[in-house]
Amino acid sequence: MNLKLLTALAASALAAAACASNGPQHGFGGPSGGGDRLTRRAPNLFISPAGKPFRAGPEEPYPSALWFAQADKDHDGRLTRAEFEADAEAFFRELDQNHDGVIDGFEVEHYEQVVAPEINPQVEGLRFGEGMDLSLGSGSEERAPRIGQGPRSGGRELAGDRRPEGAGVYGLLNEPEPVAAADTQFNSRITPEEFRAAADRRFAVLDSKGLGYLTLETLPKTPVQRLLERQKARRARELQHPGSHP
Repeated sequence: MNLKLLTALAASALAAAACASNGPQHGFGGPSGGGDRLTRRAPNLFISPAGKPFRAGPEEPYPSALWFAQADKDHDGRLTRAEFEADAEAFFRELDQNHDGVIDGFEVEHYEQVVAPEINPQVEGLRFGEGMDLSLGSGSEERAPRIGQGPRSGGRELAGDRRPEGAGVYGLLNEPEPVAAADTQFNSRITPEEFRAAADRRFAVLDSKGLGYLTLETLPKTPVQRLLERQKARRARELQHPGSHP
């Protein structure tokens, strides 16, 4: 094997290692999705109601606070409907890469594969883009409200027995794909009016008491947030009582 070929192979291996260590985390420890989910660290990821991902380091606070602080423009600790909708509109402008005033199918695909790839499945036997992650069932835990009847539905659904899927694993609402869900006309063209209407519906579900504002303390915990808390508690027990857990 000549020197040029060896150099090329080494460079390729280094690039692959960099992507694996620095890129977004897909699921819990790899594509297979098997094994004990409390022994592998869940991604410290929050996906806002509009669909924007917020990531934090493994030992940092859960990043829902990052989203809330960004959306709460006057920093009074209350997220009003107007601020909630303005936050969604700002993310719409980020997604509208060609600035033509709509989010088209290519921009939705870019969102799903580049901006928030964690919403795609990590289920054994499935390839990227097939299905959703059903690993974080609600069981007997607190159930969060949800909207939508599928990845591309604009319909409204409240809390029920369906397990969290896709972005619902990381979000306040069990909505598998919050960007595509705004396409109520099913024409692969999401307008600002549709995105704003989706934000309005989501705010109404989260503001269940009709206060006209949300606070960080009263927001429901996401499924992955609850899982991270269980993992942290388990690690604390193991440190206090080493060797007592299999």
